[in-house]
Amino acid sequence: MALLRAFPLLLIAFLLYNAVVFLGGEQALAAQLFSLRLISGATWALTAGDLLLILGLILLYVEIFKATGTAVSSVVNHTLSVLVFIAFVIEFITVGLAGTSVFFLLALMSLMDVIAGFTVTIVSARRDLAVDRDVA
Repeated sequence: MALLRAFPLLLIAFLLYNAVVFLGGEQALAAQLFSLRLISGATWALTAGDLLLILGLILLYVEIFKATGTAVSSVVNHTLSVLVFIAFVIEFITVGLAGTSVFFLLALMSLMDVIAGFTVTIVSARRDLAVDRDVA
């Protein structure tokens, strides 16, 4: 269970993006998965790239929720999240297929995961420190 808490979930989005573009090419991101006719008469279409962004947002939410823990697995998760963000940055600037807005936004989500994780941990540590001072 601790290993699962330490796993950086945005790595899933990173790997899925790579699977989609390296197996199907950059045009695979624009592949329409389905469309829905709205009451307004407009047609809303969901692409593979849109789905990856939705998944990234869901994973980011779960990562921020996981960051509220103070176990050792949280520290490991923060460290691994930094490594995932570094992988995003390196791939974005060095791999042509990663030079898309979808990949950039996933990388930005990874950065937000890193910042939020450390912020939540610092705030929790300050709160715990303040409670300990009040008790003493």
